[in-house]
This record gives sequence, C-alpha cells and structure tokens, in this order.
Amino acid sequence: MTKLAGEQILMRIYIGESDRFGHQPLYEALVEMLRREGLSGATVLKGAMGFGGRSVLHTDRILRLSGDLPVLVEVVDTQQRIDAVMPQIDRMVKGGMITQERVWVIRYSEA
Repeated sequence: MTKLAGEQILMRIYIGESDRFGHQPLYEALVEMLRREGLSGATVLKGAMGFGGRSVLHTDRILRLSGDLPVLVEVVDTQQRIDAVMPQIDRMVKGGMITQERVWVIRYSEA
C-alpha cells in the first residue's frame, strides 16, 4: 500500500450514470483501471441532481426521473501517479469534466 501524507492531488471525474466504456458502466471501468494501476483508492458518488454543459437537468425526483444521474469518481494520489493514468482516462472519458486540486491528506490507512 502506498503511504500518502501531506499535500496530494484530488482528481474528480464528473460523468453520467449511463456513460459506458465497452460493455460496462464507465464509472466501474474507471475504478477497475485505477485499481489495476495501483492508485491509492477511488470512490464513486451518485448524485441526486445535476446538469452539465448542455444544461440538461438530471434528477432522481419521481416526476422527472432521469436515467442518467450524475456520477462523480474521486481519486487522491500523487501528481505523478495521476499524470501516469491520464492518457487512459482520456481514452475512456468522452464527455463530462475532470478537475484536479491540491488537498492535504491528514490520514490514510487501511480500515
């Protein structure tokens, strides 16, 4: 396990629940690739509501149930390790948005 402490990079990948990579949901394919490449970890968060570049509203409200809710994949690791997987991410993610910011890791351990 890689030990992370201090300043690291948080990468967020904003995609839709219906986005696919090959035969599987894109968020699953991303997490599997990140794990295979040895990154420190990844978390998938499913949103209740959101909109993107085309301003189409996606919501889980009963009257406007969307089949494409927002999904966020978050990864914290070193800049070098994130840079190393960016070409793969670029090949996999066709839409959405990817951001990076500096974060301070206070604790990282196996739970």
